[in-house]
Amino acid sequence: MPTDFLVGVDLGGTKIFTVLADQSAEILSEVRLDTESDRGMNVVLGNVYRSIDKVMVDAGVASAQMAAIGVGAPGPLDTGTGVIHEAPNLGWRDVPLGRLLTERYSVPVLLDNDANLAALGEKRYGAGRDAGDLVYITVSTGVGAGIIINNKIHHGHSDAAGEIGHISVDPDGPECGCGSIGCLETLASGTALARQAKELVASGSGQGILERAGGAIDNISARTIGEAAANGDAEAVRLIRQAGTCLGFAIANLVNLLNPSLIVIGGGVARIGPILFDAIEVEVRHRTMPASRKGLRIVPAALGDRSGVMGAIALAIEHLEYFPTPGVY
Repeated sequence: MPTDFLVGVDLGGTKIFTVLADQSAEILSEVRLDTESDRGMNVVLGNVYRSIDKVMVDAGVASAQMAAIGVGAPGPLDTGTGVIHEAPNLGWRDVPLGRLLTERYSVPVLLDNDANLAALGEKRYGAGRDAGDLVYITVSTGVGAGIIINNKIHHGHSDAAGEIGHISVDPDGPECGCGSIGCLETLASGTALARQAKELVASGSGQGILERAGGAIDNISARTIGEAAANGDAEAVRLIRQAGTCLGFAIANLVNLLNPSLIVIGGGVARIGPILFDAIEVEVRHRTMPASRKGLRIVPAALGDRSGVMGAIALAIEHLEYFPTPGVY
């Protein structure tokens, strides 16, 4: 029985997106499940297992035909040992995800940061095919980045490169879960936007945003804020521009430091569109050296919410092409 099939898992704070693909990266089946992180680690692990089992069953593929699993997960994590050291959005600390998956499915498991794999997915199959150096930024529940230098993921000394969400952009800003103050994630993530809008409504403003949320403050999200902005609501537009300005501030620092040819922005908040991207562009132009931004393009992710899972598939393919590689548990 040929072992020709690969599984890619994008483990997020709110959703688990899993696909089954062949070795040409053609997706044969896919499933999205709620992460249910509020119910604890064992429930989340069960949902990961359930998603993998389902994509195999849906495609009529036996477990003996699986060749490898690629997983994108929040970090910090260790790609060499497969341990997720700390994932605040999951409530995890020192979880040996790589080993657990290997024990269950008896195949090599390749684990990397979710933003790194989204960068790899866009590099291999999306907006970055022609870029040797790029930065992928995901703006969703949190904010993270994956960095590609000379066509390879840049992991840093301890696998912690790309934590753009914890660049401080406001020294007097809100406290972050990481312990710092004014981190980008506290000001420009989907979570931050929802918090800011709820505070606005609680103060007696933000009625256009509340209307898009069906009149229930708990239903306010980055999506409902984006919808209100698209309908011309001035307060929603202001919140999105503020987030774009903060993102542009942090991106400008990356551009001055790394001089990439391409910035790819993905995640749910990126789907808000031109209002956000225009604010980012203005700030990047204002804060970068001309030589650093020469030829720079800032574009939305071409793969949408598939960037991460396609990166996970790409990582699994690379393992099969270059075995042995680090990251097999």
